[in-house]
Amino acid sequence: MFKGPNQDIHVISTGGPCRAFLEINKEYLFTGCSFPPGRLNTDGTVHVIMCDFIQSWGALSDTQMRSLTLRYRSGCDCTIIRCTSLPCPISTADECLWMDIGQSRPWDNNIACIKGGDGSCAWYKGMALPK
Repeated sequence: MFKGPNQDIHVISTGGPCRAFLEINKEYLFTGCSFPPGRLNTDGTVHVIMCDFIQSWGALSDTQMRSLTLRYRSGCDCTIIRCTSLPCPISTADECLWMDIGQSRPWDNNIACIKGGDGSCAWYKGMALPK
């Protein structure tokens, strides 16, 4: 997890179903990817694409806020596969399928893709980590 509260954000203007509208001087949580995974890019950047999770800081649920420092780190070995049209196959045990077909569900803000004791990844609700 990288924190950069005073970092510049460079954006390009594009259309499409995943675009985000950001307000100046408002705090946001961005998720993205780095290469190699888990490290900053060689130039010190992290890439965030349109369809990554972007949420205003004030709109995060209590579970999401607590999970930022505790729970989500347990999912670093998992990959979330975003499904926008069926069928959506999962090819390995370290993947969780995200069925995001234009619906907003209240439980989406209270779950995380976490690796369990058997080495497979699955969606878990609440703060308790899988055994």
